[in-house]
Amino acid sequence: MLYTALLFGLLSSFHCIGMCGPIALMLPLDRNNQAKKVTQIITYHLGRLIAYALIGFVFGMLGKGFLLAGLQQKTSIILGIAIILVVVIPEKVLANFNFSKPIFKMISVVKSALGTQFKNKSYQSLFTIGLLNGFLPCGMVYVALFGAVAMQSPTLGVLYMIMFGLGTIPLMSSLVYLKNFMTISLRNKIQKAIPYVAVFIGTLFILRGLGLDIPYISPSNTSLFVQQQPNCHR
Repeated sequence: MLYTALLFGLLSSFHCIGMCGPIALMLPLDRNNQAKKVTQIITYHLGRLIAYALIGFVFGMLGKGFLLAGLQQKTSIILGIAIILVVVIPEKVLANFNFSKPIFKMISVVKSALGTQFKNKSYQSLFTIGLLNGFLPCGMVYVALFGAVAMQSPTLGVLYMIMFGLGTIPLMSSLVYLKNFMTISLRNKIQKAIPYVAVFIGTLFILRGLGLDIPYISPSNTSLFVQQQPNCHR
């Protein structure tokens, strides 16, 4: 299931251009030294990956709690449905339910800290910008977090979010070098494909929970991380 995170990250990066693109374009990079510029961009992405890994760990722990409670099958199905609903329900409808209100103050603090870091060209500042950027609310990250929960393991939750982050790197890095390399028309066409990929990923999680005896996709034994029958020798 980890490959779905990479695929989703790659496609959702077209959405990220609109949300995080301005941050990437404002990075305090050395425009005269290309080698240093590359290492600076890598440092920024490293910060983002660590942020994703941290929240992947937290949500993977949440998924492990469901596993220990014996809810792994239902969890996979519910999260698969949730992923599909997030992309199917219009954003205007979701906006009526202000889920982010309790964390508005935290977001304000993150944005303020970002503004301070843009004034410094050090590697530490670039790493911090990436780290803070990773914690900013984003619909695509929310969908990826459903996947991290479905992994039902802190380690796999971390890997899932890292794979998602790696998928966003190629396009986000290209944006720094080629600001106008993509037409609005092409970008819109690719963005239209994102919901279909999310529905595909959600469907995979649902199939895994149903246990239809399909190898690698929906094994009959859906408890993927625990051994249901103990090895007892009499």
